[in-house]
This record gives sequence, C-alpha cells and structure tokens, in this order.
Amino acid sequence: MNIDLDKILETGAQLADSAKKTATDLAQKGKKQVDLMNAQTRLSKAQRQLGALVYSLEKNGEKNELLVKKYVDAISTIEEEIETLKKQESQGQTSYTYTYTAPAQEPGKKTCPQCGAEVDEDALFCSCCGAQL
Repeated sequence: MNIDLDKILETGAQLADSAKKTATDLAQKGKKQVDLMNAQTRLSKAQRQLGALVYSLEKNGEKNELLVKKYVDAISTIEEEIETLKKQESQGQTSYTYTYTAPAQEPGKKTCPQCGAEVDEDALFCSCCGAQL
C-alpha cells in the first residue's frame, strides 16, 4: 500500500478552501438578510411616526407640510435602500453600501440639536421645529 502524502495534503487543502468559501458566502448572505430586516424595521418605524404626526396635526387643526415632506422623503430613502438590498440579493452581489444609523446615546432621552426640544429616541425629525435628527 503506497500512500501519497502530497496528494492527501493537496486534497485536504482543497477541502479547507472549499469550506472557507462556503462559510464566507453564508456569512455574507446572513449579513444581507440582517441588513434588509433592519431597513424594513426602520421603514415600519418611520411610517408609524408619519402616521402619528399626520394624526396629531389633523387633530390639533395644524399644518406642517415641511415636516410631513421630510418624513415622506426619509421613507422614500429607506424604501430605495430596501429595493437596492433586494436587487443585490437576487443578483448574488456581495458588496453594497449600507447606511448605519447609530442609536441614541441615552436610551429614552434625546433632544433636538436645533431647538433643544425633547423628542422620542427613534424620531427621525423634531416634532417642534422639523429638524432632521
């Protein structure tokens, strides 16, 4: 029985490379799915905030078209990001740009940098002055 050690080592190296590639592909696919879920969560949150804003304005007989437009624009941006992520996933692309939104520094407390009003920690815009947060 003649064992070719070089052949065994070469086969082992090929198997290791194949396993590494598979693991990398799975990790990238998982990251894409997490990014997509995060974007969908942000979209849902922004849509709820817009609904609450419109309701509040209507209930109080107020108009703030600029603030409503800012929410609509922010929602459109998130929707575009989701579409980009979905297209890249279906095309099997592995590189893309993802915009990370850092969480508020103090949970539950956030103030508008423009006017200093206290706002919800997940608000996209100030409900007082309309500044983007």
